[in-house]
Amino acid sequence: MDMAPNKSNKSKRKSNNTLFFAIGIIAIILIGTGVFIVLGQSNQPSNVSPTPTPSPAPTTFNGTPTPSATSSTSDPLYDGGTKVLVQTSVGNITLQLRNDKPITTGNFINIVNHGWYAGTPFHRVIAGFMIQGGGISQSVPAIADEIGSNNHNIAYTITMAKTSQPNSATSEFFINVVDNSHITYQDGTTFDGTYSVFGKVIDGQNVVNAIANAPVTTNAMGENSQPLQPVTIIKATIIS
Repeated sequence: MDMAPNKSNKSKRKSNNTLFFAIGIIAIILIGTGVFIVLGQSNQPSNVSPTPTPSPAPTTFNGTPTPSATSSTSDPLYDGGTKVLVQTSVGNITLQLRNDKPITTGNFINIVNHGWYAGTPFHRVIAGFMIQGGGISQSVPAIADEIGSNNHNIAYTITMAKTSQPNSATSEFFINVVDNSHITYQDGTTFDGTYSVFGKVIDGQNVVNAIANAPVTTNAMGENSQPLQPVTIIKATIIS
């Protein structure tokens, strides 16, 4: 009987050793790759939304918001001022415009008369702060700020929205739902010294409140202020 070593078995052992070695190398590569991936993921920046730079910007207030008086008593700032009916998808809001802000009121009246606010949404609403709308598709030149000594962003006043730059308001406006006249920013600027108040809500405060308290979701800027159900301006009309 031939007692010579079994070459086929030896070859199998060599093949097995080679296979085990290859598997070991692959395993090390995979483990190394896995560690790299995990470390790579841990070093990625978190999914933080960009810091919004809206106007107006809310701020923390620990006091008690004070609603403004909207009585029909005579007010020299409003006597004879134009009245505007804003019909929205959730109810009507009646505004009376100030008579001492000719640039701002004139701009607003011009947009109303052209019908450009029709179909536009209140795209930004923040409970306990304000509701913002007026983003029209038409191009409107920027207007000069009209601040003055009687410029107070108390509740239910309507005010022009703008960028951080002076004299940058165009068509967008906001309605204060609380007294925001107390706000002072870190750089020392004040709310009243920034945003031009040009009218007030004389009817439909409940509609303003309903819009302000509507359920919201996160907007493109990462701010939780976009209404889940769109609230639109159906029509704005000069009524007197």
